[in-house]
Amino acid sequence: MNTPFTFTHTKPTTMGEQKYPAIFLLHGMGSDERDLPPLVQDFKEQCHIFSLRGPVTQKPGYAFFTIQDIGQPDRDVFDVVLTALKRFILEAVEEYQIDPNQVYVLGFSQGAVLAQSLAFIMGSFLTGVVALSGYTPKFVTTDYAIRSVEHLQIFISHGDYDYVIPSQWGEESKELFEQFGATVTFKQYADGHGVTPDNLRDVQLFLAQQLQTTIH
Repeated sequence: MNTPFTFTHTKPTTMGEQKYPAIFLLHGMGSDERDLPPLVQDFKEQCHIFSLRGPVTQKPGYAFFTIQDIGQPDRDVFDVVLTALKRFILEAVEEYQIDPNQVYVLGFSQGAVLAQSLAFIMGSFLTGVVALSGYTPKFVTTDYAIRSVEHLQIFISHGDYDYVIPSQWGEESKELFEQFGATVTFKQYADGHGVTPDNLRDVQLFLAQQLQTTIH
């Protein structure tokens, strides 16, 4: 693939001739492509798993975009990265044996912001989205040419005591996607900016249901 992103890719361990689902992982600020794969390790037998590294250096790791103020991504960077992510997903579906009806994006924090934004600009090219501790920037639905999300299954979760991204923004994202017709599973946890064991279990159950499989 001709892409600006550094990424890891694991193929389904039971790979045959048919096409397989894919999960695309987008990490949070200061992390990297090694952070999120453990969340979806139960699906590596049946799914392509792509974990992308943000292009911006943000010690101790990387970021996908810079921020002007809380909740205000730098549009110049954000627009370029979002377009590049869309292209990456579309090219991956073409290049690898990926079922176009089983394409999922999972993101945490910055990655969740991008995952939610991708849902609106990609529409039916995505099957489901998992957004952990994120939000949808207001300009996404006002400035972009958005596609229908009425088909979309989306899991949104947030910590009640999130000190980075207010929990209210998670609730607002839920309401926004419901307003546009998506089917939303919304969970809150007695936690800050992170993923609790209960949160992880709920994510795995959501994905297992969508993929019609069982988890270990």
